[in-house]
Amino acid sequence: MSATEVLKAARARGVMIATAESCTGGMVAAALTDIAGSSAVVDRGFVTYSNAAKMDMLGVSADTLEAHGAVSEQVAAEMAEGALRHSLAQLTVSITGIAGPGGSEHKPEGRVCFGVAMTGRPTRTETVEFGAPGRDRVRCLSRDHALALLLGALV
Repeated sequence: MSATEVLKAARARGVMIATAESCTGGMVAAALTDIAGSSAVVDRGFVTYSNAAKMDMLGVSADTLEAHGAVSEQVAAEMAEGALRHSLAQLTVSITGIAGPGGSEHKPEGRVCFGVAMTGRPTRTETVEFGAPGRDRVRCLSRDHALALLLGALV
């Protein structure tokens, strides 16, 4: 699975993509836009590292953040849905997690929540526990998983 495959599938379906990223800091958008011609299907990327950015740029609810924390499927869903509302895209992926080092007993290092929103479909979320292979590795694994989610939504 690669960004090239995602772009090809999106182009074939006439779908524009947007990303909403926290712990990956724009790595998914960068992987997509590293490829020439990506502007045909990539609308924009939101890097919303802070809770304030999640609320301001994507419309994530302060109540959701307070009730579930930034690293939650509820926030991932609101991030993905907010990216749909605030872009020209028909497909979005969101990522929020704890790349490390650190974490807590309830939210360990390597826990990453994803959301996928597509016009006309229910929003899907999932949590992946990558463990603690190190910050860089968690971020790369998260990027790759998000690309796989995008491709899965397109095929």
